[in-house]
Amino acid sequence: MPDTCHNAGTPIMLETQLRSHGIHSESVLAALNLVPREEFIPLESRDRAYEDGSLPIGHGQTISQPYIVALMTEQLEPAPHQKVLEVGTGSGYQTAVLSSLVREIYSVEIVEPLARQAATVLARLGFTNIHLRLGDGYLGWPDAAPFDTIIVTCAPDHVPQPLVDQLSDGGHLVIPVGEPGGIQKLIRLTKTGDGLRRDDLLDVRFVPLVRHEGN
Repeated sequence: MPDTCHNAGTPIMLETQLRSHGIHSESVLAALNLVPREEFIPLESRDRAYEDGSLPIGHGQTISQPYIVALMTEQLEPAPHQKVLEVGTGSGYQTAVLSSLVREIYSVEIVEPLARQAATVLARLGFTNIHLRLGDGYLGWPDAAPFDTIIVTCAPDHVPQPLVDQLSDGGHLVIPVGEPGGIQKLIRLTKTGDGLRRDDLLDVRFVPLVRHEGN
């Protein structure tokens, strides 16, 4: 994880949006403190970077509000030895937050301009343990599997079986599931010897998972 300089809004965000809403992991809070959120937001919206809400990043996509990023990260139970799959690189902000917490991140983005922009920003900020791929995230990244944990930052209407197949035993899959345009359920699936254990976290609104035509 590179040394980064965060905006003055970060300490306020940590206290008013994260700690006060139940984010307790000090490592997760430290990761969000390190990453300059404004660097992942279009220039016209940077004055709103630390607000408690999602923001548009172009191409019909958004950057999630800080609380959701923190919650999903905490629910992964990240650890330094882990190899993580992220479906939906988007702006690269969630990817950057995970960078200091795990060994390697494999992140897939289907929208080419976003993938290029995220790669540029992450490289400029000095992140070195992130692997990016342009492709259909529903299919995961099979040639890099298995993954210790998987995070999905867009909402399919069902849990993709390829992602379950690529998850290690004991690993967590954190994913929003539901119909496009409606309320979805953020869930955590844990792969056990007996199947999948499901924990429902909260109701959310994510952009839908986009697939290549014909899939």
